[in-house]
Amino acid sequence: MQSGVGRAATAERFSLADAVGGPRGAAEAVLPGLVFVIVVTVTRSLPWACGLALGVAGLAALARLVARQPLQQALAGAVGVGVCALTAWRTGDAVDFYSWGLLLNAVYAVVLAISTLPLPKVGPLPGGPLPVTGLLVAAARGGGAGSAPWRHDPAQMRLHRRLTWMWVGLFALRLAVQTPLYVAGAVTALGVARLVMGLPLFAAAAWVTWLALRRVDGGVSPAAGPAAPAERTPEAPAGP
Repeated sequence: MQSGVGRAATAERFSLADAVGGPRGAAEAVLPGLVFVIVVTVTRSLPWACGLALGVAGLAALARLVARQPLQQALAGAVGVGVCALTAWRTGDAVDFYSWGLLLNAVYAVVLAISTLPLPKVGPLPGGPLPVTGLLVAAARGGGAGSAPWRHDPAQMRLHRRLTWMWVGLFALRLAVQTPLYVAGAVTALGVARLVMGLPLFAAAAWVTWLALRRVDGGVSPAAGPAAPAERTPEAPAGP
C-alpha cells in the first residue's frame, strides 16, 4: 500500500490523484508493464521487451530529474522494473517478469493480516492490534501510532481492522487470479491481469476506505477528532 492511501483517506473530498500519485505517478506505474506485455506479445522478443520497459522507467526518472521533482517514486519504479527484467532475462522466460509482483502481493497480504492481530510491544511500536489503514491515516496526519485516537475507541479499531482486511482481500484476489496464469506460463493474459487489477483496483479500494472513514462520527475521519467549526475551511474542488 502506498502513502497516497493515507492522504486520500484523510482528505475532505476523495481525490484519485492523491490515491495513485497523480497522472504522472499513474503513468510511471502503468507504462513499463504495458510496454513489456505489448512488446513481448507482438515480437516474442524477451530482450526487446525488457529493454524497452527499462527504457520507459528510466525516462520517467530522467523527466523528474530535469523538472527538479522528487525522484523517489520514479526511482523505486525503475528499480522494480529492473529487478523484474533481470529475473526474466536470467531465466529466459517472459512470465518471470511478474514473479516478484506476485511475491510482493503475498507479502503485503501477510503483513496486513498480521497487523490486525494482538501484537506484543516492540521498540517504539505500542502493543495490540495496529491495523495498517489506521497507521497510514495517522502518518498522513503527522501523528504516531501510540497517540492515534482510533487505538482507544473499540468502534474505530473495528473499522480499521475491517478496512485492513479489505486490503488483504485485494492482494489475495490478485494472487488467486494471477498465480494460475503464472504457473500456466500465460504471459499475455498475466500482463493484462496485472494492469487491470493494478491501479484500477487499488483506486477502488482507496475510495472505499475514504468513504468508510468519512461516514464515521458524522463524516470526520476516525484518525482525527471532530474539527472545530472555526478551523474548517471551504472545500476545494475534487481532483481528477
